[in-house]
Amino acid sequence: MDSNDPKVLRKIRKLTMRIDRNLCIGAATCVAIAPKAWALDNEAKAIILDTADQESDEALIEAAKGCPVMAIFITDSTGKQIFP
Repeated sequence: MDSNDPKVLRKIRKLTMRIDRNLCIGAATCVAIAPKAWALDNEAKAIILDTADQESDEALIEAAKGCPVMAIFITDSTGKQIFP
C-alpha cells in the first residue's frame, strides 16, 4: 500500500492521521473507539475509512492512544506530532 494512499494517510480537519501498517497487529482497538474512522482490511490491518471525518478529533486521538503498538501517528496542521 502506497504511503500516500488515503487508507493509510488522511487529513481530517486540522489533524493528519497515518497508520504504520508494518506495526499494526490488527488488535482493532481503533475500530472499537472510532468505528467510522477505522476498519481492518483483508490482511487484518487497520485502514482509514472515507467516513473518518464523522468522528470527533477527540475520538481520533483516543483511537490512536488506544493502539497497543502505537501504529497510529497524528500530527497537527503545523506538522507537530500530537501522538505518539
